This record gives sequence, C-alpha cells and structure tokens, in this order.
Amino acid sequence: MTKPRLTFEEHEHLGLTLAAIHTELVRRVTQLANAYPRSGVEGESYRHLRAAEEALNRARASLDNALFREHPDVGETTVYYPHPEDRSVTVPTDFRQL
Repeated sequence: MTKPRLTFEEHEHLGLTLAAIHTELVRRVTQLANAYPRSGVEGESYRHLRAAEEALNRARASLDNALFREHPDVGETTVYYPHPEDRSVTVPTDFRQL
C-alpha cells in the first residue's frame, strides 16, 4: 500500500516552517562561531548546530525534489526556498497530526 504524499499546501507550509527554522539556525550557528572556538571541547555545540544546519539543508533539497515529482504543474523553488520576507511562520490550528 502506498502512503499518501503531502498535498501541495502541506509542502507550502512545511517549506515555510523549515525556511524559518533554517534562518534561526544560521543565526545561532553564527552566534556560537563568534563566541567560542570552533574546535576542541568549547566548539562542540557549534559543530552540532552546524551539522543540524547541514542536515536541514539536505532535507529541504530532498523535499524540494519530492515536490516537483508529486506536483510538477504547480511546483516552485520558492516553496522550500522562500524569499527572506516570506519566512515568517504561524502554526495553524488545524494541522494534520504526525
């Protein structure tokens, strides 16, 4: 049995959410890079957050590919890579349970 794929609207919401998380994560990675060494014990938090940023980037790229496979007629790169001014996120009250 095939699992249901995300609707285009679900991709849109997920894309905005992940973009907002990415923006905040980059801000925090930069904050740590400017406050602590990047190596040794003191750089451990920086390295973990940097790895999280890289994992998030890979997930966004994979989801962007899925979007175009699943919704080729309406897919846009701005779904997972929105313009900076479009990256604010509000949590809907009717979101689907995971």
